[in-house]
Amino acid sequence: MANFIDLIGRIFISSVFLLSGYNKIFSHENTVTWMEGYGVPGFLLWPTIVLEIVLPIFIIIGYKTQLSAILLAIFSITTAIIFHLDFSNQMQIVAFLKNLGLAGGFLFIAINGPKDFAVERKKKFVRL
Repeated sequence: MANFIDLIGRIFISSVFLLSGYNKIFSHENTVTWMEGYGVPGFLLWPTIVLEIVLPIFIIIGYKTQLSAILLAIFSITTAIIFHLDFSNQMQIVAFLKNLGLAGGFLFIAINGPKDFAVERKKKFVRL
């Protein structure tokens, strides 16, 4: 049962990034304008979209889970610092803390791995 709950947790935490990457595809120009307003070059949007779609899928299916989780934790902390550091705005504080919470969740995944519901599941051998 714990392994199934682990899978559900991986799906929940990854869904934030999957939805975000999907939305960035369909609001490309607005997102580029928003990013450039923070001094981030617009050409970085496509690598961001790939990162926000591919790495969460890896976490869900359990392929390169720990590496993907570490990269998404770093990404979450970086975006919190770049885009949500305006502490005079209550919504920016909430977004900043959300990103830190996501990073913490990804660090838990990186430490504990994907358990049994994973493509790269560790084989259990029985000695006879």
